[in-house]
Amino acid sequence: MVSPNPSLFFTLLLLSVAVASSSSSQPNATNIGQGYRLISVEEAPDGGLIGLLQVNKKTKIYGPDIPLLRFYAKHETDNRLRVQITDATKPRWEVPYNLLPREQPPPLTQSIGRKSIKNPITVSEYSGSELLLSYTSNPFTFAVKRKSNGETLFDTNSLFSSLVFKDQYLEISTKLPKDASLYGLGENTQPHGIKLYPSDPYTLYTTDISAINLNADLYGSHPVYMDLRNNGDSASAHAVLLLNSNGMDVFYKGTSLTYKVIGGVFDFYFFSGPSPLNVVDQYTSFIGRPAPMPYWAFGFHQCRWGYHNLSVVEDVVENYKKAQIPLDVIWNDDDHMDGHKDFTLNPVNYPRPKLLNFLDRIHKIGMKYIVIIDPGIAVNSSYGVYQRGLANDVFIKYEGEPFLAQVWPGAVNFPDFLNPKTVSWWGDEVRRFHELVPVDGLWIDMNEASNFCSGKCKIPKGKICPSGTGPGWICCLDCKNITKTRWDDPPYKINASGTQVPIGYKTIATSAVHYNGVLEYDAHSLYGFSQSIATHKALQGLQGKRPFILSRSTYVGSGKYAAHWTGDNQGTWENLRYSISTMLNFGIFGVPMVGSDICGFYPQPTEELCNRWIEVGAFYPFSRDHANYYSPRQELYQWESVAQSARNALGIRYKLLPYLYTLSYEAHVSGAPIARPLFFSFPTYTECYGLSTQFLLGSSLMISPVLEQGKIQVKALFPPGSWYSLLDWTSTISSKNGVYVTLDAPLHVVNVHLYQNAILPMQRGGMISKEARTTPFTLIVAFPAGATQGEAKGNLYLDEDEQPEMQLGNGYSTYVDFQATVKQGAVKVWSEVQEGKFALDKGFTIEAISVLGLDGSGVISEVEIDGKPLMSVTNATVSTSQHVHLDGENNGESKIIMVGLTGLNIPVGRNFAMTWKMG
Repeated sequence: MVSPNPSLFFTLLLLSVAVASSSSSQPNATNIGQGYRLISVEEAPDGGLIGLLQVNKKTKIYGPDIPLLRFYAKHETDNRLRVQITDATKPRWEVPYNLLPREQPPPLTQSIGRKSIKNPITVSEYSGSELLLSYTSNPFTFAVKRKSNGETLFDTNSLFSSLVFKDQYLEISTKLPKDASLYGLGENTQPHGIKLYPSDPYTLYTTDISAINLNADLYGSHPVYMDLRNNGDSASAHAVLLLNSNGMDVFYKGTSLTYKVIGGVFDFYFFSGPSPLNVVDQYTSFIGRPAPMPYWAFGFHQCRWGYHNLSVVEDVVENYKKAQIPLDVIWNDDDHMDGHKDFTLNPVNYPRPKLLNFLDRIHKIGMKYIVIIDPGIAVNSSYGVYQRGLANDVFIKYEGEPFLAQVWPGAVNFPDFLNPKTVSWWGDEVRRFHELVPVDGLWIDMNEASNFCSGKCKIPKGKICPSGTGPGWICCLDCKNITKTRWDDPPYKINASGTQVPIGYKTIATSAVHYNGVLEYDAHSLYGFSQSIATHKALQGLQGKRPFILSRSTYVGSGKYAAHWTGDNQGTWENLRYSISTMLNFGIFGVPMVGSDICGFYPQPTEELCNRWIEVGAFYPFSRDHANYYSPRQELYQWESVAQSARNALGIRYKLLPYLYTLSYEAHVSGAPIARPLFFSFPTYTECYGLSTQFLLGSSLMISPVLEQGKIQVKALFPPGSWYSLLDWTSTISSKNGVYVTLDAPLHVVNVHLYQNAILPMQRGGMISKEARTTPFTLIVAFPAGATQGEAKGNLYLDEDEQPEMQLGNGYSTYVDFQATVKQGAVKVWSEVQEGKFALDKGFTIEAISVLGLDGSGVISEVEIDGKPLMSVTNATVSTSQHVHLDGENNGESKIIMVGLTGLNIPVGRNFAMTWKMG
């Protein structure tokens, strides 16, 4: 996402290693080699830069060096610089261009002049609009700088390391300033919060080891970080992506960052920002904008592994209704399947006629139904899905035969989603299943890929596997370890699963083969991503609706196709806290539709914890309660106290659905996260850089939950400005420099505050999103407290939410900009509407406007709507009230005015203007 600029070569990889894991005895960079030297460089035909690098001194540690490298650099947009280093003589593995579309560098056959570099200490520069690439020739190093302020963003010139490039070991390092705050490099559970902490390596390699493992590789691989730096009165952010799907360790030591990668190429992308929102805009412009989500997806979801028959599911839906807790979507884990086999129904426990009758009933009221699908296809001669897969040759191979693994149905083969035939076969199976059961979305799990066995396996003779007794995840195949190849036993051991287990442990053997000879060794971390793409393509063709897919495993670009939940978390207070950090990181990764299992997946949460968890989970972008087969029931109505907390918290959520949906639209068009760290709105306020116990929805709505046992108060940080309590609008907290305030938070209360200068559209709420979205709107206008002049802005996006596209100009959508000003006692609130026909046809109206923070006596006059006296509006009334304004820094209190206008009937789809004067 940066504009083209002829210049620059790239040569990459500075090297990292002096930063070896404290538990690792593997050699560091100074023992590996002396880097490379630049021997030629010239302009590429596409306006980029191409050069040749030659190794200075060959070593055999981790294998022989690749003697000649090609670097390629290009300013692809005004804000994005690419620097790639690869073998100059033969192609190496890269993330497939058909999975993640992007510009292709010139082919390796592109001629490169062999002009020698005479002065080995010469520094050369190639400039773009905002980013500047400089490099030295011997040893070859490169640096990326921001032109506007001269700061260095990435610099491989280091005394302790040099570029290393071997077939199965790549290393490069960058220096960092001490005050840089880094975020990203996931997926992992970070005990210290959202800000990266110098520690053992951040290992990136998709793995099913449960979210309870701290600082270990988990379900997704996102080798990108955001770097935020405070410059006094200003701040700047940028991001660095290493587009590589091989396993890697990333060592962060505070003043340096070192990549150690076991294959592929160095393919760096630099995004200049300079604001956090600019960064995710530029990043998602490159990797793909987040998928449009249907409106109902922002309702509340209920799931459990262990709904043994349809009557239990019907019971759950009925009990939510009785408890008056909102519910939009009911889910099935694999209980609906026949013998855990994908795309099947259990004929006894989920008889199709009864299931179809149930779905007909819930669909009529707007509820939805989603089921799970695992990638492992049961090896079963009477199973049509498997037989059709065999016939189409869709499975990953090992020594010429489908690779044998074990998951829930027993012996399975894994579809190879890099194979176009597999994508077509998968789409056909989704279609067949949808004709059997009209599901509203698909949940793809276990797609790291997870395997209960390791190595080369065969089905045991003379015994049933699985036996039907004992835990289903115990391997019952006859297996032997595979260490005979360099792919199964690479020279450098990443810190897989936090314990340096073999990289093929409990997954597909890394020497297994995909389509066109691609090794699992290279493509492993792309498995869930490729399945998401295939599933999205399959659902897109059904009924012309917007697909909804939930995926456990993710990679760079997954947000374009799927939502994500954070996997098998625990019902503990620690995991409640970790859920916030993980959610915020996925917003940076371009996967804004994210949430954690509310109350924890296992074991049983306490009643108090479940109360507090729904008060957080009601504000996850993706809000779902999900529990383990072996845990007691934990639907929100199981405890009356939790039911009360759910009614309160979800009651707020359902009133905020239009706001959440508008944020989803913003995410789709600009990548802006739905849930955000506070520093997104306050990038110069360093106090919030590491804050992981509060978060924002959009730019202006702050959630400050209780995250500790036994607490009925919460200490919350309020950045500079005025904040209004969403609970009753009667209390306001203001400060000039930011302040911590201790808030009351009884068991059923979660503190939510609206920031100044915002206009928040809300509706009345309801028990289901289809019902809630038909109710009239209220606009909450928040000015700075006591200000005699100020402005506020907000917006609203509405559409026919299951249309495939989420965009303006399609005849099925409306977008409204709301604005307000106050100046010397004169107040104006107005709207500017784009594509108003949809909102007018649907009859959306504004019934009330509340304006907060006004100064004055409370007397208002000359109230007009579109130039006509308010009196002409039937049932319209005006009220004023004083409420408490707390000066958080001086502990002083004052009174400010709230003006309420009710009984209105203003069409959302038509411009309006309301004015009055304060006495």
